Amino acid sequence: MVTLRDVAGHAGVSVSVVSRVLNSDPSVRIRPETRQRILDSAQLLRYSPNSAGRSLRRSRTHMLAFVVPDVTNATFTDLVNGVESRALDHDYSVVLASSPRMQPGSDGFARLLNERLVDGVLLQKGDEAPLDLVARALSHPERTVLINSGPVDGVTTLAIDDVAAGELAAQHLIELGHTRIGYVGGVPTSDTSDRRRAGIEQALAAAGLALPPEQTTSLGYTYRSARDAARLLLGRQPAPTAVVVANVNAGIGVLTEAAQMGIRVPEDLSVVAIHDIWPAITCSPALTTVRLPMANLGAAAVDLLLAGLSSAGAAGGPGRPTSGIVDDPAPELVLRASTAPPTRA
Repeated sequence: MVTLRDVAGHAGVSVSVVSRVLNSDPSVRIRPETRQRILDSAQLLRYSPNSAGRSLRRSRTHMLAFVVPDVTNATFTDLVNGVESRALDHDYSVVLASSPRMQPGSDGFARLLNERLVDGVLLQKGDEAPLDLVARALSHPERTVLINSGPVDGVTTLAIDDVAAGELAAQHLIELGHTRIGYVGGVPTSDTSDRRRAGIEQALAAAGLALPPEQTTSLGYTYRSARDAARLLLGRQPAPTAVVVANVNAGIGVLTEAAQMGIRVPEDLSVVAIHDIWPAITCSPALTTVRLPMANLGAAAVDLLLAGLSSAGAAGGPGRPTSGIVDDPAPELVLRASTAPPTRA
């Protein structure tokens, strides 16, 4: 393997000068032609720096961990892509983890930061875990950003505009003429579901309507739980003529259960789901969704985490936790075949 000494010998300078030039030390004073000779020698010899040794010297690993509840969940695809792309822009690599043993409070999660395996952690918590308990379980909150969560005291958080997403979905149904609109929500500990419900209630209130408790469920975002929720809602009288489903995976479950019950979509029931993934196009009928800026959320979370790490290093201590919302671009309605004006009162 080519070393700094090899480059120095080829360029006819000292090892320390080569090291300072290749590490872009602004204080090194050498002639431009000498600098170029060093760079040419390094390229000719195909010198590659020892990243492990450099990380030790700088107390940085240039690795980030991204922990999600379920790596197979298609709603995380754009989020993962946004995280990875922005991390690479900053010369960072990303370790993706989704095992239950890697959740906050576990030994595996604690090791990530306690043993300096990564510089920081981006965490998408599971819906079943209360936000305040997750925050208290973090071993190094100053080096963690909670995604799709917040705000919560003592931890930096970043979320999408869930309120606007819920409002947009409900407005679409109201504009079609629906007045009995139900909500298929997440579990009671899901803060994203709470925010989406708040947006729905805002849109309904502006139209002089309400969201009665008997027209809502809080069974979760999964396909199976949504089928159970749909059977409950659609079996009640009077049944809603339209529903907003807080998650696209659950939206597919609602379509399936409606078909099993002999309820036609969109003739008897209109369905809008929040999040947009490719299976929504393949449903029968294709599912109307609210597209969220998940890739932008991932990229912004990386920027927020690295900015916090840099400020902590410069100040010699942890930075001040912040909370933010990614609202550019705003949630976007994607019209497909699962919504139509009501055919019954």
